[in-house]
Amino acid sequence: MSSLYARSKEFTRNRKSQSDSPPASPSPTAKTLRHERLSRLESGSSNPTSSDSYGDRDRASARARREAREARLASLSSRAEEDTNRDYKKLYESALTENQKLKTKLQEAQLELADIKSKLEKMAQQKQEKTSDRSSMLEMEKRERRALERKMSEMEEEMKVLTELKSDNQRLKDENGALIRVISKLSK
Repeated sequence: MSSLYARSKEFTRNRKSQSDSPPASPSPTAKTLRHERLSRLESGSSNPTSSDSYGDRDRASARARREAREARLASLSSRAEEDTNRDYKKLYESALTENQKLKTKLQEAQLELADIKSKLEKMAQQKQEKTSDRSSMLEMEKRERRALERKMSEMEEEMKVLTELKSDNQRLKDENGALIRVISKLSK
């Protein structure tokens, strides 16, 4: 309702300012009418009925102008009230539609946010699994490497033992062959 008051106030201000200020350039007929009225008043015409009739006309025309102005102001204020009522209804409807649009956008944004959060959590979980897999893989590789190193050291020792056994075996063969020769020589 305050905007209605402000509008009607503006209309009255505009009307007052227009009625208070003299016209920018009066028409030639208005100038002549004023001139005639002034000349009649100054000369003090001997015919009182003619001046009274002019005064009555002036009063009647002023009254008619005043009534016309009041009627225009009343119609403007009723139009302004109707316009503001329509404006409020339009504003309310536009605000409702805008609110609905914003609510749907908000819901879409919330759904998108939830989707992005779930994707982010999945990626973080996969990354954690990968890192845990990597760490477990690294630990497994370290264990395998240690096991292989142990096996290699055991095989190296076995190789040393084998070489010693081979050399012992060869030595024993040589001794056996020498003993066989000695026994064969003794038996001859």
